[in-house]
Amino acid sequence: MPFTIIRQDIIKVQADAIVNTANPEPLYGEGTDYAIYRAAGEAQLLEERKKIGRITPGEAAVTPALALHAKYIIHTVGPVWQGGEAGEMETLASCYRKSLYLAETLHCESIAFPLISAGTYGFPKEQALQVAMDTIRDFCRESEMNVILTVFNKDAFRLSSEILDDVKQYVEDHYVEEKWGEEHPFSYGGMAPSYGRPEAAPKARRRKLLEHKEKGTGEETVRPDESIMADTGVVESVTGEFPDLEEQLDISVGESFQEMLLRFIDEREMTDTEVYKKANVDRKLFSKIRCNPDYHPSKKTALALAVALELNMDQTVDLLSRAELAFSPSRVFDLIVRYCIEHQIYDIMEINALLFEYEQPLLA
Repeated sequence: MPFTIIRQDIIKVQADAIVNTANPEPLYGEGTDYAIYRAAGEAQLLEERKKIGRITPGEAAVTPALALHAKYIIHTVGPVWQGGEAGEMETLASCYRKSLYLAETLHCESIAFPLISAGTYGFPKEQALQVAMDTIRDFCRESEMNVILTVFNKDAFRLSSEILDDVKQYVEDHYVEEKWGEEHPFSYGGMAPSYGRPEAAPKARRRKLLEHKEKGTGEETVRPDESIMADTGVVESVTGEFPDLEEQLDISVGESFQEMLLRFIDEREMTDTEVYKKANVDRKLFSKIRCNPDYHPSKKTALALAVALELNMDQTVDLLSRAELAFSPSRVFDLIVRYCIEHQIYDIMEINALLFEYEQPLLA
């Protein structure tokens, strides 16, 4: 995907360009700076860095990557936090922006950042993360480069406490144990998988159907118990009889995932580029979806596209169903995405930051 957040030491990341939070002078200090020098080869990298000279805060310069798993090291000098009134936000944004454009001029396909200035320079982590995401988001709208934000430990990553508290409460209020889902597969507001099939019926009901079938009583077509019908609202009978093939072919199966997706795109008057960039989906993957009427996306990709199109919950559930997918009431990943859609949070980076905070897979 074009933008991702990972928890890993930056010196172990494989990318065309690795960004170093550099000292203004041709020296190396602590933290990420020291780790990169040590991994690349201290003496050699220092010689390359001396060729550059002083780097002003907010600026970026490049050296070879030497022993790192990269082609280049981009050195940028972040701002020291002075309370927020000395242009620190603008300087920090400049670090990301100029590093990204420098990587682009070097024809890099990927770049990895640490969270700049959030360590020894004292920049508030919540604000440092927001500046990083805002600047990278703007760049990704115009570029195909893959951008990686690396977080060495969880303490270095901090979201707004207000939204975190709200999401935490939502997850606690809606979380349902897997056992509940097994015993009540017909309900929970469209979050359960498809219904109306014998294999989706409650266990006792399935046993009854199997008993009739094994006995050969001809009673394979058994109406669901009235209590089940009342509790679930399911109007289809569970049946072992099927219509003739000709009758089945006469039934309209509705839109495919691809057809529904393209219809939503047309209705919103969006271009393909706008959609796949907003969804944080790779261009090649989106092309596969557009060209293949039978394409079945992963759940993460389908949800990312729903977010990009700003679908409401009913539309999202319908789109998922076209790919034989559904929300689960017992998965934190699903609940966080539901929370975001219900609260009209359609910023893929913000959603992925929440998922990362909860150690869940990211969208797309």
